[in-house]
Amino acid sequence: MLQYFFGLVYLSAVLLYVALTGTHAAECPLQLNPQRAVVRYNGSVSVNCSTSVQHDGIGWEASEGAVPMSRDNLITWRVSNLREWDIEPFCYINPKDGDQCSLYLPVTIYKTPDSVSISTVNHIGPMKERNQYELQCDVLNVAPVQYLTVKWYKGQTLVDQTNFTVTIKTPVNKTATLMIRPDRSDDGVQYRCEAELKLGEEGPRPPPKVTSKPLSVEVYYKPKHSSSTETINLSSEVTLNCTVKANPAPTYTWDSEHLKEKITSSVLPSSKLSPGNYTCITTNSQGSDSKVFIVRSTGRTTFWAIVITGVAVAVLLIIGYGIYKCKSSPNSVI
Repeated sequence: MLQYFFGLVYLSAVLLYVALTGTHAAECPLQLNPQRAVVRYNGSVSVNCSTSVQHDGIGWEASEGAVPMSRDNLITWRVSNLREWDIEPFCYINPKDGDQCSLYLPVTIYKTPDSVSISTVNHIGPMKERNQYELQCDVLNVAPVQYLTVKWYKGQTLVDQTNFTVTIKTPVNKTATLMIRPDRSDDGVQYRCEAELKLGEEGPRPPPKVTSKPLSVEVYYKPKHSSSTETINLSSEVTLNCTVKANPAPTYTWDSEHLKEKITSSVLPSSKLSPGNYTCITTNSQGSDSKVFIVRSTGRTTFWAIVITGVAVAVLLIIGYGIYKCKSSPNSVI
């Protein structure tokens, strides 16, 4: 409490001093390098204040690292472990020709989050295709929040980001949300969120960031065949394959007047087949889909193949016999 009281007294004195000097920074013959300080909490800071005019003294006023008035043309404000979030240092000068003036140093103290985590809101377990769900990203103990950006990634793709405009210097907890509507292609995809502090040109490069552990999404979706019918010519090698992707894993039921037993496999071998229609019904907890296989006989095709082959052989035999007779005839000319 006492510390808070003295802090208010110091701040009031600073404001009163600036008001009394009444000199604008642009008119004050001082230069700060850098012009803005960005410091990690409990980190070190060093800023030079210099002048090119004759003076009776320059100095730094600050609740930490104050520098007594000096006749030098360059003095340095330096703090080894900066922990005061609201610090407002300023450099002042007493020019020989002119009134005392000062130059305020903007200081940004930042702190990366203690943790960043991602979760689903009011939901546990697999998601259903085309339903809407909310993801939440919790960022704990970060400062300053006005420079915070929460980025959302689906796999390696940036899908959204959230910025904050609240001007609070001390660490706070923040939450960002993302609405998603997954489909079957999202089954097994990983979402993650990333807290990044964009601290401007004077800030660290690259900007400091903390990433959550990935959240794997499981999506339930019903079976869906690529086509509703398929025509197949019957042979000894043919099979009817009804396998289809679905989550949870589907069950298979075959319906045909040619089947004498219940089949639960996704594949029918040629030994089970005769010419006709076979309907495969695929089912899971999300719904069902069916596909009709039309099996055609190859018997007619085989018959004509035999006829054509026989005719071709007969023609060859006749031609061969004719050649033979011509050569064996006594009147033939060689």
